[in-house]
Amino acid sequence: MTGLRKPARWKVSDEALKAVQVAFDVELTVMEAVRSAAFHNEVSPSDQIRRLLQLPTAERPKRPRLTVTLSADDYALLGKRYGLDPDDRLRIKEQVTAELIDFAHQNPAPRKAAAKKK
Repeated sequence: MTGLRKPARWKVSDEALKAVQVAFDVELTVMEAVRSAAFHNEVSPSDQIRRLLQLPTAERPKRPRLTVTLSADDYALLGKRYGLDPDDRLRIKEQVTAELIDFAHQNPAPRKAAAKKK
């Protein structure tokens, strides 16, 4: 197969495909320190590590979001919890989103302290 070219818009994806995710096996205190700093700096743990290593980071997250991995068994449990068909994943996602929003209203996160005046 010769003569096939990638569309120009796909070339941007090439660099992302070359990136490698690296996991660090460290003590719990190190993970807690990184996560705490990330929380206080309002960035992801990954961006906090990149800042620590003085690597570039995106100005703003493209889509700030929470993620969780759900198995078929998880969907079955959530379907039962919400009285929904486990295959109705969109409705289950909507119910989970509503529950997360309720959680946030009942457990407001502390706001960052205002910068101290000199």
